[in-house]
Amino acid sequence: MGFTNDCEVVIGGKVITLSGAESEEYLQKVAAYLNGKIQEVNASDSFRRQPLELQNIYIQLNIADDYFKALDRVKALEEDLDLKDRELYDLKHELITSQIKLESKDKMIKSYQNGINLK
Repeated sequence: MGFTNDCEVVIGGKVITLSGAESEEYLQKVAAYLNGKIQEVNASDSFRRQPLELQNIYIQLNIADDYFKALDRVKALEEDLDLKDRELYDLKHELITSQIKLESKDKMIKSYQNGINLK
């Protein structure tokens, strides 16, 4: 079992006790995010005229929207990272191939120089 933290937070003007394995700082951060979402949607007059049940659904939809956009962003970043990893692998391979060619050319030059010095 993990260590559980209890933390009082204010969400939507109400004091709520949250419990979790995360730090109090993290739980406060989550509460602040929720409060930000509540304030964001409360800025709309049409939202405030909706029944409380619908308001809660709209807030949940906003949070779900943020979540899926974040997932899309993570996926795009992972794809970009994979592409950069492949490019880096190709560059390393190209560098190694060039080093091998250079070493071969150096050996040839030394071989020619030794041949010239013998004459």
